[in-house]
Amino acid sequence: MIDLHILCVGSVLWDVIGRSTSHMRQGSDVPGHITRLPGGVALNIAMTFARFGLRPTLLSAVGQDAEGDELVSACEDLGLNCDHLYRSNDLPTDHYMAVEGANGLIAAIADAHSLEAAGDKILRPIQDGTLGSAAAPFVGLIALDGNLTQRMLETIARSPDFARADLRVAPASPGKAERLLPFLTHGRATLYVNLEEAGLLCQARFDTAAQAALALLDRGAHRVLVTDGGNTTADGSAEGVVTRTPPEVLITRVTGAGDTFMAAHIVAEAQGENRDTALAAALTAAAAYVSGDTPL
Repeated sequence: MIDLHILCVGSVLWDVIGRSTSHMRQGSDVPGHITRLPGGVALNIAMTFARFGLRPTLLSAVGQDAEGDELVSACEDLGLNCDHLYRSNDLPTDHYMAVEGANGLIAAIADAHSLEAAGDKILRPIQDGTLGSAAAPFVGLIALDGNLTQRMLETIARSPDFARADLRVAPASPGKAERLLPFLTHGRATLYVNLEEAGLLCQARFDTAAQAALALLDRGAHRVLVTDGGNTTADGSAEGVVTRTPPEVLITRVTGAGDTFMAAHIVAEAQGENRDTALAAALTAAAAYVSGDTPL
């Protein structure tokens, strides 16, 4: 049994995903399926933790509307701790909408305006003594996502409330990658990024994940994990760079794959696996997810 106290901080929302088995381009109009599922980076990570028998705590903003009540109920049914969610009576529950084809993600829109508007209110439990404070900081693992505002991420990076936490940070999308700059020279944070996001953080282009990992380390990163779809993934730290190639699988979905990889990697390390084995376990979990073998 893993003894790991985890907070998942960031987006908790409804994913509305349209999927088709056809190749798509701009303007395509094809048959497919549309689903609505609990999602958001923080929630996707938390749901993966739950599949490993853990009970992470969610820190996010969810409206007091009917969709918010339904979402919280779904999260509780999944075994997640929702006791410390900020429930706003004047902000609606957030949504993410994506279209996926046989050739991958076609387009997506993340509406996390309520999370951004709630701001520091979602952090109160870790500041007011409920889960931690500056005098007695939270001790455990915190998974952060880039849907938080730049100001909030900067505050977390320097706040004494987070001084003893194991920070694991992921951008919500390439468009929000640069929000993670405060953690690039943080000294304790581990960054989980894809090849494109690594390039945005370094203002460069890389051919491989290993190149990107070395560049991020050169820029001051404590530790980085860089994915590149079906190509080689890299884990970079002061101990060097470890690489692994993901298993080849038939891709049936992509939204949430990176979040699954991150959570599975954290769990593998918590179970005592070394860097190489933990990386392999995370890639296997992500491959099972994108192939559809992992239940939604």
